[in-house]
Amino acid sequence: MARITAGIGCSHIPVLGFAHDHGRTEEPAFKPAFEGFDWTRSWMREEARPDVVILVYNDHASAFDMKIIPTFAIGCGELFSPADEGFGPRPVPPVIGHPDLAWHIAQSLILDEFDMTIINEMAVDHGLTVPLTMMFGAVDAWPCKVIPLAVNVVTYPPPSGNRCWSLGEAIARAVESYDEDLNVQIWGTGGMSHQLQGPRAGLINREWDNRFLDGLVGEGQDLRNIPHIEYLRETGSEGIEMVMWLIMRGALGARTQVRHRHYHVPVSNTALGHIVLEPSPIASMAAASLESTQ
Repeated sequence: MARITAGIGCSHIPVLGFAHDHGRTEEPAFKPAFEGFDWTRSWMREEARPDVVILVYNDHASAFDMKIIPTFAIGCGELFSPADEGFGPRPVPPVIGHPDLAWHIAQSLILDEFDMTIINEMAVDHGLTVPLTMMFGAVDAWPCKVIPLAVNVVTYPPPSGNRCWSLGEAIARAVESYDEDLNVQIWGTGGMSHQLQGPRAGLINREWDNRFLDGLVGEGQDLRNIPHIEYLRETGSEGIEMVMWLIMRGALGARTQVRHRHYHVPVSNTALGHIVLEPSPIASMAAASLESTQ
């Protein structure tokens, strides 16, 4: 059966795409940010290249606008082209989808009482393409198929952290019920603390961000109960994007272990966070033992 083998959390700061595309990754302003992904790129090449990535991100008015605001939307198409965000599409490969798995997940989630919006055609912006660049670098084609999962964190009300965590759990059930042998990763993107406008523009909360990263590791589930107002107060108006990381965490099961972690400020006027998690072998063995006794 298909299995989720790892989860990745990653900021999707648009200036990182600009720096990469214009050959500026070695400049002092950008080098520390990119170096924090060296471990992950090596791990992907040598140990953990996925067949499919379920990539959780938010659209920035490229595919959706105020005419339609889906809370959760899953891309079930065969191909998703880079969006023109005002300066032309990024010079990166198109995203190749996995329609069979995506439709299976959509059906499973809807029958599991999640009201998903099914998207067969949409452009994907920096929210999706920047994480792919950070993980794979410059490539002629992305080395895996990608299922986009867009979450509304732009227009109030966004989903709660608890609902996002529960969606991750439901995604894991859906993947495990798919009968093809696939190595699947799930990525939660966006964040960390940042505010782009108003008197608090440029807000960065290192302490809160790192507590959030701490909470993704191990058995704790405290993160799923953080209220919207705390994200707003402590991490700025755009910090709510971190609820998308909770979809990733919820899909990894009862306990996680960390393989790599990176935090750097500032990048542009935001904080950069990155973490690589795996389901804990102890939790996996316990679940297998429980199944064998039933």
